[in-house]
Amino acid sequence: DLTRTEALVLTVIAYMQPVTRGAIARLTGREVSRDLIARLHRQGLITRGPRSPEPGAPHTYVTTPGFLALFGLDTLRDLPDIEALEDAGLLQPGSDGVILPVAGEGGA
Repeated sequence: DLTRTEALVLTVIAYMQPVTRGAIARLTGREVSRDLIARLHRQGLITRGPRSPEPGAPHTYVTTPGFLALFGLDTLRDLPDIEALEDAGLLQPGSDGVILPVAGEGGA
């Protein structure tokens, strides 16, 4: 099972890929640890993408076929619109474009 934070990070990667850890942190308003990224990688849900053109050329992250299989998707085009997630009460937009999970069960 994914924690709420893992699910949030995975959502950002799925919709914004390829995306850096720093960009994920900016979008979620939370620190994204290397350990969290490593857990998602070990579960076969994400992998490294191309290096970012940002200074320092940080790694980017993308979803895997394992991600698609877990969520019953054929392609990334099958992802629901972000607006649908907001309408379903799973995400809410915050200030400065930050994506906030709706309060509920914990997990970090």
